[in-house]
Amino acid sequence: MVLLRRMIGEALRRRRQDQHRTLREVSSAARVSLGYLSEVERGQKEASSELLASICDALGVRLADLLREVSDDVELAELAADTPRVGAPMVVSARPPAPMVDRAA
Repeated sequence: MVLLRRMIGEALRRRRQDQHRTLREVSSAARVSLGYLSEVERGQKEASSELLASICDALGVRLADLLREVSDDVELAELAADTPRVGAPMVVSARPPAPMVDRAA
């Protein structure tokens, strides 16, 4: 199962690391505690929309761009999870088939 908070955290961490910035620098600029930002990046805390906007502003990233990136990552993760693996049995339905009813009678 894909956790949105984990995917958002990974995207934020990627952006921060791409800029060669520390957690301390970004947390200070976003006015968020260092510990909380760390938990958000690790997917342990759900960030509010206000907090996400503040972090994105500190990173110089548009919130819409971050969410678009996360959306693409979620789609890829879901597609990968839906892809049958070689040698794995394919389950179509967990329910038994419905009994046949003869409507001609």
